[in-house]
Amino acid sequence: MDYAIARRRMVEQHIAARGIRDPQLLQVMQQIPRHLFVEPALQNQAYSDYALPIGEKQTISQPYMVAVMTEAALLQPDDRVLEIGTGCGYQTAVLAALAGQVYSIERLAGLARRARKILDSLGCRNLVVQVGDGTLGWPDQAPFDAIVVTAGAPEVPQAYLEQLAVGGRLVIPVGPQDTQILKRIIRLGPDQFDEEALLSCRFVPLVGQAGWSPSC
Repeated sequence: MDYAIARRRMVEQHIAARGIRDPQLLQVMQQIPRHLFVEPALQNQAYSDYALPIGEKQTISQPYMVAVMTEAALLQPDDRVLEIGTGCGYQTAVLAALAGQVYSIERLAGLARRARKILDSLGCRNLVVQVGDGTLGWPDQAPFDAIVVTAGAPEVPQAYLEQLAVGGRLVIPVGPQDTQILKRIIRLGPDQFDEEALLSCRFVPLVGQAGWSPSC
């Protein structure tokens, strides 16, 4: 498979054709080798527009959803971004290509190690991956200009709202486990937030103290 051609088709057919307009985002997603973030047996499916398993009952999100969430975060080159759910590291790589610094938290140590190895091999240096409970955020590094959550939460964890900078954007799927609504929440002031529903989606559960229990 010619992966460069596959990436171009992915961007043209599954992302740009569905309304994503940010030229820098489109360029980044055409450059990052998504197939490296999945198992060899699945690499020929990496540029199709659906989620794929990455082990530990987790998935790599479909390309369109990665694009929607990233565009919704309204990233600027000097932004400090918190990502909840490193997973395989693909979304992390997209964020790191568009922002100044990315702090990513992964609950599962095996996934975090594998993602870090792939990200290092691609020369991604402006990011830190930590193993921990992502529902608590990363208070030592707050505030953040953007927070991107790649798992579905039963409700918005208070820690995320507290750790957003004024003007910061939180992009998070919220709702029951069978379906969620992707929301963008912008912090307008110390106690003022603007919330917008973007689209219906389905993510793996956000597990942790302020999320779902591991048994769910």
